[in-house]
Amino acid sequence: MKTPRHAVLRVVCACLLLPAMFLLSDAIAQETQNQPSTTDRTTQRLAKFPGIHDFIGQMASKHGFDRDELFATFAQVRHSKQAIQLVRPAPPDKPKNWQAYRARFVEPVRIEAGVRFWNRYARDLARAEKQYGVPAEIIVAIIGVESIYGRHTGNFRVLDALTTLAFDYPETPNRTARMAFFRGEVEQTLLFARESGLDPLSLRGSYAGAIGWPQFMPSSIRAYGVDFDHDGKIDLRKSPADAIGSIANFLVRHGWKRGEPIVFRAQLGAAAKSRLDSLLNKGLEATFWPAELEIAGVTSNVELPANIRFGLIDLQNGYEPTEYWLGTGNFFAITKYNRSYFYAMSVTELARAVRTAHNAEPEIAAEAMHEQSVAKNVP
Repeated sequence: MKTPRHAVLRVVCACLLLPAMFLLSDAIAQETQNQPSTTDRTTQRLAKFPGIHDFIGQMASKHGFDRDELFATFAQVRHSKQAIQLVRPAPPDKPKNWQAYRARFVEPVRIEAGVRFWNRYARDLARAEKQYGVPAEIIVAIIGVESIYGRHTGNFRVLDALTTLAFDYPETPNRTARMAFFRGEVEQTLLFARESGLDPLSLRGSYAGAIGWPQFMPSSIRAYGVDFDHDGKIDLRKSPADAIGSIANFLVRHGWKRGEPIVFRAQLGAAAKSRLDSLLNKGLEATFWPAELEIAGVTSNVELPANIRFGLIDLQNGYEPTEYWLGTGNFFAITKYNRSYFYAMSVTELARAVRTAHNAEPEIAAEAMHEQSVAKNVP
C-alpha cells in the first residue's frame, strides 16, 4: 500500500522544522539567561548610589522604615545626570553681574503676574501680614522669583534628584558637605511622604529637590510648613494659601522683625575702601551699629535708624563698579531662604515693583475681588 504524497510531505517538513525549533529554543533560552533578573537590575541601579545600603539600614533603625519597602522604592529611583550637571558651579572666570541677575527677576512678566496674584489672594496675604508681620509684597516677590506664581515648580522626580546628589555629587571642593546636606533631604523626603500619606516617588520639584509654589526643600516643609488654608494638610504644590503662610513663618523663624526696613544704599569713604574685607566678611548677619559704620567710613544717603544693626552688602556688576548696600536683619532673613545677596536683593526690588504696580491698578484689584466673591458663591 502506497503512502499518500501529502503524508510524506508532512513528515519531511516536520523533520526539517525540528532542528530549527530546537535551535530557536536554545537561542531563546540563551537570551533569557543573558537578561539580568529583577534582582540583578535592582543591584545595578543601586550600585549607582554608593552608600545607599547603609542609608537604608539607618532609616530602618532610626525611623522604623521597612527595609524591603525602602529597597523596593530605591530600586525605582533613576540616576539623574541632568541634576548633576545643573548643580555644577559656574566657571570661575565668569564675573558676577548683579544687573544681569536682576533683569531676570525684576521684569514685566513677574511684576504683572505678582499684581494679579496679590489681588487674587489678598485675604490670605493680609492675614499672613497681620499674623507674622511680613509685608504682602515680600511674600508675593518670593513666590514670583521661585516659581513665577506656580508656573514653574519643576518636573524632576524629587527622589531621583535628591538621591543622585546625595550619593553621586560631582567633584567639587564642598562635595562632602553637599552630599551630607542632600542625604538629609532624602531622609526628610521619606519622612514627609510617610507623614502625608504620599508615595515619595510621586513628588516632583526642581533639579535640587525643591517643591511647590515656594520651592521649599523637604526639610523646610517639615520644619516651617503651615496649613494656612486649614484643610488639615500642608500642601505647597496645590495650595497658594499654604505657600503664603509657610513663607511668612519661615522668614519670622529666621529673624524677620515686624516693621523693620530692609536695605539702604551705602556710601563708602576712603577708610572703608581700605578695609573692605573686614567689613564684608561677616557671614549672613547684620552685625554693625550705625555708629560703628560711620567710624569705619560707611554712611548712607539717609539717616540710618540708630537702634538697628546692619551688614555691608556688595553687589558686583561684572566689569562695572560694584554697588554697596546696608542690609538689616530682615534682608539677612531673606538670605536664609537662598544664601545669596543677589537673591535677597532681587526679592526686595521685585517686592517694591509689585507694590508700586499694585497700588497703581485699583481696577485689577476690584476685578479680582469680584472673582473671589463669585467663586465663594459657586456650589
